[in-house]
Amino acid sequence: MTSKVPLDCCDPALLLENLSTAVLVADADLRVLGVNPAAEMLFAQSGKRLAGQPLAALVGEECELVRLARRVLEEGIVLTEREADLHFPGDRHFTVDCSLTPLVSSTGETGLLIELVQIDRRLRITHEELLLEQSRAVKEMVRGLAHEIKNPLGGLRGAAQLLQGELADEELKEYTRIIIDEADRLRELVNRMLGPHAVPRMREVNLHEVLEHVRALVLAEGHPGLRILRDYDPSIPELRADRDALVQAVLNIVRNAVEAMEGQGTIRFQTRTERQFTIGTVRHRLVASLRIIDDGPGIPPELRERLFLPMVTGRPEGTGLGLSIAQSIVNRHGGIIECTSRPGRTEFNLLIPLETK
Repeated sequence: MTSKVPLDCCDPALLLENLSTAVLVADADLRVLGVNPAAEMLFAQSGKRLAGQPLAALVGEECELVRLARRVLEEGIVLTEREADLHFPGDRHFTVDCSLTPLVSSTGETGLLIELVQIDRRLRITHEELLLEQSRAVKEMVRGLAHEIKNPLGGLRGAAQLLQGELADEELKEYTRIIIDEADRLRELVNRMLGPHAVPRMREVNLHEVLEHVRALVLAEGHPGLRILRDYDPSIPELRADRDALVQAVLNIVRNAVEAMEGQGTIRFQTRTERQFTIGTVRHRLVASLRIIDDGPGIPPELRERLFLPMVTGRPEGTGLGLSIAQSIVNRHGGIIECTSRPGRTEFNLLIPLETK
């Protein structure tokens, strides 16, 4: 038995209204003539407000979309751009696949059809899957490395202790003490690379109390030029977590920010909830979002993809373990840490499921 489709469902205007792709029509001067509802949602403005506005005013004169639109009008060709960045007022940022097609009316007037497909969600999920897989691979590698290092270290330390007991000369004993101290330091370094290994002490935790504790600790360290602002959602419920571990994760991130800003600047703590949110491949009913935002110089591009790997640091004196440990802690709570950075704004977003298991 075949089903019949009502003719009115094939009305072009109705199809345009129900498209999830944002569609804009612009004239030869790149002024918006009309948009569909999906474009209204993307630009967070009504069709009436968008009509007549220059495209450059909506996305910025330097935006790749404006450059492509001008080229399409000049050359009369169809262009497609993957993963283009759009920046809107209010620090809104989206990644889109865009397609631009030249239009010619029956009267010879030229225009432009712009189609924008938002892909942030797809890219974020793909990136999170890579982060989680990277974290698992690093843990396995470090566990194997720790086993290979700790065994000879234990033998080295034991031999140094035995030798120290046989030596009468205090000056010679100083050398054995150095061997013992360095063996202990290496063992501690390996333990830190492995991340938290104690059994989590799970209990009901208020996330804002964790942030307030970290804020007090950092400000007490003496940074006169540092401000830590709060923007909390008071409706966030408590969650079962290891409080001390969460404090350590947040503290590692904040201290990194303070060092990057050399103690001068503003850090903002922001909390929100996300509903029906996917972390990796798992969909959660409710997720807490803890954002740590600073106005420092940003993270160098060459470090961003490797940021959560052990021993990766932009400071000569750094160990590169703080962010790796923070990611491990949040992973153990079923969550993940995301990071975006550009000069003047670096954001770490700790996403932690709130549902009770």
